[in-house]
Amino acid sequence: MQKLSSKSRIPIDKCADYLLNNKAYLRYDRYLCLGLPAATGVIEGACKHLVKKRMEDTGARWSLEGAEAVLKLRALRCSHDFDEYWEFHEKCEYKRNHESLYKNGIVPKTISTRHPRKNGRLNKIK
Repeated sequence: MQKLSSKSRIPIDKCADYLLNNKAYLRYDRYLCLGLPAATGVIEGACKHLVKKRMEDTGARWSLEGAEAVLKLRALRCSHDFDEYWEFHEKCEYKRNHESLYKNGIVPKTISTRHPRKNGRLNKIK
């Protein structure tokens, strides 16, 4: 046993307290048996690919809202969920911008302004 001063023990005690308080989440043997990644390398690699490469472009300046929006879109693209998300997004926008503005959510049919063409061609105007 090492005899450490109270000051020297502070970081060691802090680490021990963290491990004891989080032991329910530190079951790496079980995680590995389930085939789950138990190292930070996977997470760090994902962060580097998803976040760092985009946010650190030369000359790029980001607001918090802009950065969050771009990262959400990159995450959707990387996870191959973008098409499903976009379909959902368009339905929500339709409801918000159209259905919510009409009684009982019934949007009237639009009237076509196209003139029927004879034999499917444009008429030449002289």
